[in-house]
Amino acid sequence: MQKFNPIYWLLSAILLFSACQTSTREGQEGDNQYTSNTPTPKWSKDAVIYEVNIRQYTEEGTINAFAEHLPRLRELGVDILWLMPVYPIGEKNRKGTLGSYYSIKDFKNINPEFGTMEDFKSLVKKIHEMDMHIVLDWVANHTAWDHPWIEEHPEWYTKNEKGEIVAPVEDWSDVADLNYSNQEMRAAMIDALTFWVEETNIDGYRCDMAGMVPVDFWENARADIENIKPVWMLAEDEMETGLLENAFNANYAWELHHIMNDVAKGEKNALDVSGFFEKTDTLLPSGTWPLQFTTNHDENSWNGTAYERMGKAFKTMTALTFTVEGMPLIYSGQEAGLNKSLEFFEKDTIQWKKSEMTDFYKSLINLKKANPALWNGTAGGDLQSIVTNSPESIFCFARQKDDNTVIALFNLSGESVSVFFEGGPEGTFAEAGSGKNVTLPVKGELLQPWEYKIYTTQ
Repeated sequence: MQKFNPIYWLLSAILLFSACQTSTREGQEGDNQYTSNTPTPKWSKDAVIYEVNIRQYTEEGTINAFAEHLPRLRELGVDILWLMPVYPIGEKNRKGTLGSYYSIKDFKNINPEFGTMEDFKSLVKKIHEMDMHIVLDWVANHTAWDHPWIEEHPEWYTKNEKGEIVAPVEDWSDVADLNYSNQEMRAAMIDALTFWVEETNIDGYRCDMAGMVPVDFWENARADIENIKPVWMLAEDEMETGLLENAFNANYAWELHHIMNDVAKGEKNALDVSGFFEKTDTLLPSGTWPLQFTTNHDENSWNGTAYERMGKAFKTMTALTFTVEGMPLIYSGQEAGLNKSLEFFEKDTIQWKKSEMTDFYKSLINLKKANPALWNGTAGGDLQSIVTNSPESIFCFARQKDDNTVIALFNLSGESVSVFFEGGPEGTFAEAGSGKNVTLPVKGELLQPWEYKIYTTQ
């Protein structure tokens, strides 16, 4: 969505903490993890996702102009392209000149500023020919104020005591809140969701503010979509883990993202990172996973660039998102060293240039794909913390899948640390990047500020 609501996210954090302490489901006993019933497409097992901001991607800001970048993205190694909303944007109560992508006035058409439906279908075909997949951003919680439903079906919207249609949140003045107690509206929304899968052959959805929409709606929608083809779905949510039981394959690791920001600023340390994984170990249903990221469209536009928020820790935190459990995200321009907060309601083209970050991301993507221990969900290995002599500064863990083991060692501080393992896997491993042989456990490895080491079985 266009901007975070502080109260909503405060409540989210409180509810997530509560869920971490008490979450149970049928078939779950004590600390045992329960299993998701959501179908998982095989192609997502080791996938890296890339968020596409069509408006800002090129000078033209069109689907066809973006399509010229597909060979480069295939070379980068990403698998899933998530396109921010491509639908016509409302004009009534519009924010800025161009408006928010998330203020939609037609769920079954393409924003004419971006191109045509034929342009989009051609893009989907090209993406599939390059062995990549495409998911669309979907906004089920609200519509633009000039969406036809406002006039044709006002009963489909939430109203105040005066009978006036209202916005879902005060700051979201450009959108009108949908009323999910209305079954006709639900059916129309599911019809729109199935339209894009059936007519354009997309591979799934990233669903905006998914937790603000009833779980049973998403479950019914997923069932209808699966009748057309297998898909992958991402919920922009962290607190409602019920979304992952029958509807979604992944959610957002918002809490870890904020912890990483705080660690980079010196306000938290490695104990907070390890503590996060301890308390969330069995929170998500088995077979699902979180989205890991250093930035996205919301963070970039409203909270500063990853460089501004994380400083010298940026590369370290990026490597962390590629090695812990979950699917890593790359936002438009990160591979070109983007260090600018892009305008959200105006034209603000990404400046593409050669950058060391291209090879940096390539190396992390290759590392993930080459090591099944780092794959997503049950295809990968569980994260097992390794105790060191400096738990306040060092976050260390192992992940193992069959005969593949990955050990990651992160100095999450601005000071040099001499590291000694207190347990963990033993033997000869290859150091990622250099390829040199290393004997573990580590005994006196000196890590510079924000330095990290990753070791893999040979």
